[in-house]
Amino acid sequence: MINTELAGNLEKVKAAQKILAVTTREDRDAYLSDVAEILRNRSTAVFEANRKDIARAEKEHLAKPLIKRLLFDKGKLDSVLAGIDQVISLPDPNNRILEARELDEGLILKRVSCPIGVIGMIFESRPDALIQIASLCIKSGNGIVLKGGSEAAETNRILASIFQEAAAARKGGRVPSEWIYLLETRDQVKEMLKLDAFIDLLIPRGSNSFVKYIMDNTNIPVLGHAEGICHSYIDADADIAKAVRITVDAKSQYPAVCNALETLLVNREIAQDFLPPLAEAMKKVGVELRGDAAVCSIIDCIPAEEADWRTEYLDLILSIKIVDSFDNAVNHIHTYGSGHTDSIITESPTQAELFMQTVDSADVMWNCSTRFSDGFRYGLGAEVGISTLKIHARGPVGLEGLMSYKWKLYGSGQIVADYTGSNPRKFTHKKILQEQVSGPQN
Repeated sequence: MINTELAGNLEKVKAAQKILAVTTREDRDAYLSDVAEILRNRSTAVFEANRKDIARAEKEHLAKPLIKRLLFDKGKLDSVLAGIDQVISLPDPNNRILEARELDEGLILKRVSCPIGVIGMIFESRPDALIQIASLCIKSGNGIVLKGGSEAAETNRILASIFQEAAAARKGGRVPSEWIYLLETRDQVKEMLKLDAFIDLLIPRGSNSFVKYIMDNTNIPVLGHAEGICHSYIDADADIAKAVRITVDAKSQYPAVCNALETLLVNREIAQDFLPPLAEAMKKVGVELRGDAAVCSIIDCIPAEEADWRTEYLDLILSIKIVDSFDNAVNHIHTYGSGHTDSIITESPTQAELFMQTVDSADVMWNCSTRFSDGFRYGLGAEVGISTLKIHARGPVGLEGLMSYKWKLYGSGQIVADYTGSNPRKFTHKKILQEQVSGPQN
């Protein structure tokens, strides 16, 4: 049985999105500016709500990595405000002419970008994700139905209210407050999975079992990733000092996120020289090392088990394996990786390019930290998540990943009958250059 109250609320989101889709860039950017201003003005209340969430999480003995993800402080506020500014600065992704061709004289076909519709977003304990997701959705003209982790309920509630307040504050503005809706319970999520008439795309962020549950219990298309088991491969031609610095950053800069390094693969030729300085550097930042037998014979570490290669720690723990060759490293990544982000550290451009061509992950990197796999750092404004799928969107999903397109055909009285029969009129099918295209474009 359908929850009629929830269906009614989602129907309002759907209707509001139709209005949002035809707003101007100026409308949406002004609205985001209002969101940023209200967020600054209400920051004290946001921090207080977050402290309540943190206190409850600690009382309930939530895991430390999750509590760290839950924190919304001055640093997080500054980060999300910078993200809003970046989203505002981006070109309008809506109603862009992606391609155009003349089918015949006076018969012009255009492929034009448009919003997907209403996005159903289920995310983990990071309340800053709500701001990133909502900012991208408003910029792209999509409605949003959100469900954050229950551990962040107080913070999410006030952040969602700020987006609704901004719509009310825009006197004469065209952004309707109903474009965003916050779910409060797991039961509502279960009900939402049935409401494919109102949700166009689901983006779940959570455990492998959770994402699989979503996929198995809905007819709504699902976009996302289950795990971030990220690797770095230290090639025989790596610069040791550079490799140590990059590896420490990838693991310890913020370990509780999906683009943090989890497994390090080290070429046997460089292991004796590389592992001791790495172990010393990791000790300074409190990282626990787990290694295979070959690693344990070189540095002091905990013996790794088979399960370690399949584990997303989201903590200050790093598993290390020595491999005999480039091919062994790639095979390990393809066997145990999640297709999220993998990197190679080497001074050989040939090896680097071969790695990035061969490794089948959404993000592949050379001589830099896996932590760069992020919508804000990629200049996408922010991200609604990282997709490890190979259709529609892959890697950090920013504005482009929230867009679809439609075909617009401009005629001047043509009918199909003229192009059939014994003496049909011929199509010209001429590609039209962007500067020759008339009509709305950015």
